[in-house]
Amino acid sequence: MLSRHYATLDFTCLEMRDSEQSASAKSGPQELVQQVLSGGWRENIEVAGENALARYDSTAYNQILLNARPNGVNKDGPPKLKMSGLTYLRLSDDLLEAKNFRIFKTFVKKMHADQDYCPDPNKYNSPIVPLEKSKPNIPIQDLLEATKPMVPFPFDKQTDMSVDGGGLSD
Repeated sequence: MLSRHYATLDFTCLEMRDSEQSASAKSGPQELVQQVLSGGWRENIEVAGENALARYDSTAYNQILLNARPNGVNKDGPPKLKMSGLTYLRLSDDLLEAKNFRIFKTFVKKMHADQDYCPDPNKYNSPIVPLEKSKPNIPIQDLLEATKPMVPFPFDKQTDMSVDGGGLSD
């Protein structure tokens, strides 16, 4: 359905990790994010995401970086699996405190794979183009086939662009 209308799949809880959840909650945010993002990529849908909680620590930022590029940075071009965008929620006085803002600036730089600012939008991977007319209706059999469970793509155990050390410029 999303691919038919050239939509972007936006998903939340990118900063959450299984180990931080109460066992009684029976929550697996890492697996959920991995499954949803993998489904989008498998269907060639643009995938974006956002954080759910107000967190300003390297563990949360590193989890977002891992989900944004689950197999790391590709030095030979754009990674095969990557998010097309990130909405960072919770701009607040807490974020703007010196220590929190310092790590946030590092996080933003890591989201850009340690590259410097690029003012030319034509150099980005997703050019801004007029909205296209929706594709034809999708047959119900194709929809049913697409809803069958699939194994998600493998994600690395940790990001290669950690906000507390590591990255392409090291």
